[in-house]
Amino acid sequence: MSLLVVGSMAFDALETPFGKTDKIIGGAATYASLSASYFVNPINVVSVVGGDFDQEHIRLMHQRGVNTDGVQVKENEKSFFWSGRYFNDMNSRETLVTELNVLADFDPVVPTSYQSCEYLMLGNLAPQVQRTVIERLQQRPKLIIMDTMNFWMDIALDELKQTIALVDVLSINDEEARQLSGDYSLAKAAKKIMAMGPKFLIIKKGEHGALLFSEEKVFFAPALPLEEVFDPTGAGDTFAGGFAGYLASTNDISFESMKRAVIHGSALASFCVEKFGTERIINLSQEEIKQRVQQFVNLVAFDTVLAQN
Repeated sequence: MSLLVVGSMAFDALETPFGKTDKIIGGAATYASLSASYFVNPINVVSVVGGDFDQEHIRLMHQRGVNTDGVQVKENEKSFFWSGRYFNDMNSRETLVTELNVLADFDPVVPTSYQSCEYLMLGNLAPQVQRTVIERLQQRPKLIIMDTMNFWMDIALDELKQTIALVDVLSINDEEARQLSGDYSLAKAAKKIMAMGPKFLIIKKGEHGALLFSEEKVFFAPALPLEEVFDPTGAGDTFAGGFAGYLASTNDISFESMKRAVIHGSALASFCVEKFGTERIINLSQEEIKQRVQQFVNLVAFDTVLAQN
């Protein structure tokens, strides 16, 4: 099954309690496509970079089976750049620098070879750009998955709601779910958000796992207790890519399959946070992924014993 990933390919500069980096490769499409590549190939990407984006990074993605025919290169401009500092709890961060550069006027082009995609992963971008991609596809994919963030809720709420109405699965964190719905209870928030259009909602809770909602069912996936969280950047995008890639590999969009996809996405995200940037998710083995998924399964495996009087 074919998967199309739309999002930023960028540079990040990071500072955490464990150290700091200069510019390293980042961006939603980068993390999501690398993560998805462990489940399905090829992965087609729509994005935009500047002339400063090294071809070495493109080759790295090609080695993972990522097709970059839909990546625009604007030679005379710079790639999107974000710099941030994480605090000791690693759940909160401070943005130091945001330079939109090529993303400021990104007009996504969907190559003819991408038109038959059956699964679409919309990484965090302006909701107008996300909607433009949907509109430029000649036929609707079997499943459209969308990630977004509170920034767009603050400055483009109406546009965001118009795009949300077109997708099947929305992935946001707990704070964003509360902001979007106006409800503190995540169960109530989920009902309000799904009434906006999506059939499924994923609410990510960081180190406290993730919730998957459908109209009638709820599934909770725990987070793996890791000894060290080195760098949380890109974990949400890695999760979304793993989720989308697993579903595309099975071509099964039932709630039961989505439960398994949440676990596989969580497993990839747990690798991501163990090193800076994409370093940890570049060269994973299938055995490593299998063992990590089993660790998640073991977290929630139990026998029920009925007490007898």
